[in-house]
Formats: sequence, C-alpha cells, structure tokens
Amino acid sequence: MHAAVIVFPGSNCDRDLAVALERAGARVSMVWHKDTSLPDGVDLIGVPGGFSFGDYLRCGAIAANSPICRSVVAHADKGGFVLGICNGFQILTETGLLPGVLLRNAALKYVCKPVELRVETADTAFTAGYGKGDVITVPIAHHDGNYHADAETLRMLNAEDRVAFRYLDNPNGSVEDIAGIVSANRRVLGMMPHPERMAESAHGGTDGAAMFAGLVDQLAKA
Repeated sequence: MHAAVIVFPGSNCDRDLAVALERAGARVSMVWHKDTSLPDGVDLIGVPGGFSFGDYLRCGAIAANSPICRSVVAHADKGGFVLGICNGFQILTETGLLPGVLLRNAALKYVCKPVELRVETADTAFTAGYGKGDVITVPIAHHDGNYHADAETLRMLNAEDRVAFRYLDNPNGSVEDIAGIVSANRRVLGMMPHPERMAESAHGGTDGAAMFAGLVDQLAKA
C-alpha cells in the first residue's frame, strides 16, 4: 500500500504521520505543497497536522489553495482515500471534501492534552481496526478545533453514519461532541485528535496504532 503525506510550510506532524503509516506496513512518499501531481500508484493521501502557512486568514485556507491540493481533490473525486488530521481536517473542509467548519475553541484557548474518544462507526477503512463503541485515548493539540455544521448537515451526517468519533468530554465546544467525520463515500476522514501521536508504546499508549494497521490492511486487500 502506497501513501503520500503532503508537506506544507508549518506542517509539524508530517513525519509522525509517515512513521505511523510505515510502522503499519505502508510505503510512504513525502510530497511538497508546490508539487502539481502525486506519485504514481498512491492509494492514500495523508494531510498532516501543524500550522500550515502560520494559520493566516483561516486555518487551512491558504494550504487548500496550494497546487498539490488540486491533485488531492482529484484523487478523492476518483474514489481515492484521504486522511486529514487536525490542520489536515481544517484543510479538507476548506477544499470542500468534507462539510462543516472548524472554529476557534469555545474557551478561546489552545488545548493540548489526551482525550477519550468513542468510535461511532467501524464501517470505514479508517476505523476498521476498532469496534463500534470502543473508547480510545489520543491527544489533541489545537486552537481551532470547534467543529460546526448547520442542522441539515448534522442530520445528514447522523443519518448516513458518517460521524467517525465523538469526544466523551468535549474539549473545544464541537457541536454534538463531533471529533471526526467521513465523506459520503466513506473514503475521506477528517479528525482533530492525533492518532499518529499514540501509535507506539514510547508515546505512552498505542490506541492510535489500530487505525493505521486497520487502514493499511483494508487498502492492501482492496
């Protein structure tokens, strides 16, 4: 399974994401934001966390207009898999690949700590390593992680089983405790917490490892 991890000025979790994917068995290519095309044979695109372009304008807004993002959108439109974590989630909403927006945290403060998440659906390649209802612990580190969507979008997400994770103790004010969502075809996941930072024992826990192991296994079979 071949994964591409996009690197923007200000990315700070690109190597973490690459290492988590490699440990799960993926071959990983790092792709600079000014590139206009992806490597041949890419199965998964990872859009990492960080502070792309210093979070100027809105978080992810400038990155979403980088040359490589046209290829990211084209990959998703053809049914390819895309994983956006933290700033990556913000970028995916800015490209329109996922609905909703990420607003300033309700307390107007940066939050960095481990949080508990409930797995809301196991019916995606991203969550296949978990069971529905599992509770996992992964870190968050964001200032603008407050997920918001209008009532109709929320009805759609719930009706189509597209909420991937919910916070047990909401740290940022996200509507309906939403921590991650998937696209209509279930091949694009955006989430604010960082599973790549809880993917080996040296991190203090391995609850994130099952995401990458399950994802690589699912895509290898496909």
